[in-house]
Amino acid sequence: MPRVPGLQSSSVRKAPEAECRRPMGNDVIIGYDGKPRCSWAGAGDTALSRYHDQVWGTRSYDQPAMFEALTLGVFEVGLSWSIVFGKRDAFRKAFRGFDIAKVAAMTDRDVDRLVQDPSIIRNRGKIQATIDNARAMRSASPSLVALAKSHESIRRLAPRSLGNLPKSTPQADAFARQLKSQGYRFVGPTSVYAFMQNVGVVNDHIHGCFRASDYLNA
Repeated sequence: MPRVPGLQSSSVRKAPEAECRRPMGNDVIIGYDGKPRCSWAGAGDTALSRYHDQVWGTRSYDQPAMFEALTLGVFEVGLSWSIVFGKRDAFRKAFRGFDIAKVAAMTDRDVDRLVQDPSIIRNRGKIQATIDNARAMRSASPSLVALAKSHESIRRLAPRSLGNLPKSTPQADAFARQLKSQGYRFVGPTSVYAFMQNVGVVNDHIHGCFRASDYLNA
């Protein structure tokens, strides 16, 4: 299964029947408020379900939000999404609210400090990559926003199952090559596709989910 968002197949949360008002197959469940959701969001009123409802697949070109999405993808490489998502608030604090200019100005001393911060993932390479990516965002042309817009897609039919979702696409591969040429780091096709899902360049909510592109026709 692909990263949804960044989840591996063993990490997809299957809500117990007691939590669901009405099951809709393995990949869509009915949540606490009666709305059908992708199963990975769970059935409860949690930070993950709110992320599913309000962020994932919602087209946004707010630069701090895009920088956050890119950074979480950097730290997810080799790890599970649940670990990274659980540290999201700590990352926001560590990287100055994902203010691009402030992160771009961070120094080796900041890297040394963050490597000792137990609230985040203390990987020196990924911390340095985040700073380097902020610098790339400030200077690269075309901008990250422009590149993301150039890869927008609109689904008329939502994916029928989590198993139908790709790990990457030709568009993500091209996007990743563009980012690498601009100096971005830790931006392989799989990470970039997860980024595209996160910021709504593509909408990969499953058919039957209230956030799916074809929900009104479900």
